[in-house]
Amino acid sequence: MKMFILPCLIALAASPLVAQSLTPAKLWTETDRQYTLDNLRRTRDDLVRETENLTPAQWSFHESPDRWSIGEVVEHLALWEIIWAREVGVSVINKPTPELNQTSRPDSYYVEWIMEPAPHLSPDYSRPSGLIEGRNNLTFFLKLRDQTIGFVENTTADMRAHFDRTGTDSPRNMHQVYIFQWGHVDRHLRQIRKIKQHPNYPQATVSNR
Repeated sequence: MKMFILPCLIALAASPLVAQSLTPAKLWTETDRQYTLDNLRRTRDDLVRETENLTPAQWSFHESPDRWSIGEVVEHLALWEIIWAREVGVSVINKPTPELNQTSRPDSYYVEWIMEPAPHLSPDYSRPSGLIEGRNNLTFFLKLRDQTIGFVENTTADMRAHFDRTGTDSPRNMHQVYIFQWGHVDRHLRQIRKIKQHPNYPQATVSNR
């Protein structure tokens, strides 16, 4: 009897249904994926609407010598697209650590932090050069953002099980990194709209045609 039971147990354990039941459920749901995609697309499209028809003078206007132009703001956004893509790429090839969710802050913390009105200091590596001309800054950003959207659409990684390697008491999972990514654009959209409201902001010339 024992000789018969053992092969049956081995066969049962190897069956697809049992193997599937032993696989941990993903923490990053399809609702999470769609939420991320919706916000990545929304902020991309909002940035396009705010900048696609700017004149060269509008792209390069500075409220004051120490303030960024719209072109520099968009270059800064593109640089952060590279930084976050690298962070996600490195994190998802590392071993998942879902247990870190026990000490991670809630998503709301990251939404509130990135959207707060207080100024944030940009590190040197993400400060714009100002050397990219006008609309080319938008092209730079869009290429990178569309790559991110394509990755999020197709990845099988569990974005709530992969964390950054900062070694803090409350590390961020990759879903929360994406909150920073799209929220960062929301934050700078406010800045772009403020630039446009400056009394010296150049007005678009009206075509005679």
